[in-house]
Amino acid sequence: MPALFEPLTLGNLTLRNRIWIAPMCQYSVEKRDGVPTDWHLVHLGQFAIGGAGLILAEATAVSPDGRITDRDTGIWTDEQADAWAPVVRFVQSQGAAAGIQLGHAGRKASTFAPWGSDGRRGTVPPVEGGWQTVAPTNQPFDGFAAPRALDDAGIDGVVADFAAAARRAVSAGFDVIEVHAAHGYLLHQFLSPLVNTRTDSYGGSLENRARLLLRVVRAVRDNAADAVIFVRFSATDWAPGGWDEAQTATVARWAVDAGADFFDISSGGAIAGVHIPLEPGYQVPFAASVKNAAGVRVGAVGLVTDPAHAEEIVASGQADAVLIGREALRDPHFALRAAAELGAEIDYLPGQYERAPYPSPTGVSL
Repeated sequence: MPALFEPLTLGNLTLRNRIWIAPMCQYSVEKRDGVPTDWHLVHLGQFAIGGAGLILAEATAVSPDGRITDRDTGIWTDEQADAWAPVVRFVQSQGAAAGIQLGHAGRKASTFAPWGSDGRRGTVPPVEGGWQTVAPTNQPFDGFAAPRALDDAGIDGVVADFAAAARRAVSAGFDVIEVHAAHGYLLHQFLSPLVNTRTDSYGGSLENRARLLLRVVRAVRDNAADAVIFVRFSATDWAPGGWDEAQTATVARWAVDAGADFFDISSGGAIAGVHIPLEPGYQVPFAASVKNAAGVRVGAVGLVTDPAHAEEIVASGQADAVLIGREALRDPHFALRAAAELGAEIDYLPGQYERAPYPSPTGVSL
């Protein structure tokens, strides 16, 4: 059996393979109320039919002001949690695990959606429904409106929002809860020394900059019953003096003590204007570095589009799983294709699709 199709057990959860679907924002809540819709059911459900082991729902806001755009999904109300439940049930009915990424966009919130906004970018003005953003300090992200620096009460509120979101995620049936601490959103903003210039107990030293994240992880763990807890990190800011792999590995070890089980390793997003050398698997070395330095389980992301490449990443021990994003949008059945190309014997090709299996490299349909 190819390494990519070996099951992986995390806590009480066994995932059928190591091909997982990364969280991908859809900006599809047309009512602007954070309630997931039929789009989310079909969008996420297709990946479960397509053989993935874990499907992670998009960055889902823990509070209204934590949304990237007003079309984001949320989980700050019971109505939202109730709407997520049928999505979870369908994903699980196809043999996959269901996960949700909990996030707060911080100073990158209240922006125009990247599609359907007539090409406008940046912060949505209050007269058009935008809101005051928050961050470690009042320094804005390049081209965005200035945020309000969070005080102690505001920080406590963020922790409480993540805790409540975790409880609702459990009530909706999610198997995995991912804490979003990457891509320049709020928790990453506190981690990065290029963004967090506070001088109180939440700024300065690594311990201080990691304080909010660790409080959030503990709060999620305390409210998540037996759910598996992921943390998504950007392993580098791609800039001198910024957040890097060594800091990521150190904080990952601390996060394990706080209750985290697995780490989803990405990169970038804290500051604008950096050069990122894009190529297939460009972020895989970061995952391998964090895995080796911290002794933790990790997932790799970043232009992984070929089954043989995905297999090599897992078989070589660079990562414990691969998370597929854009390639899954092009081919929602990527896992089924990978099974055919790699010669994996699986028993979860849906009966409805048995007449149209992917061909093996020898030309024989499996």
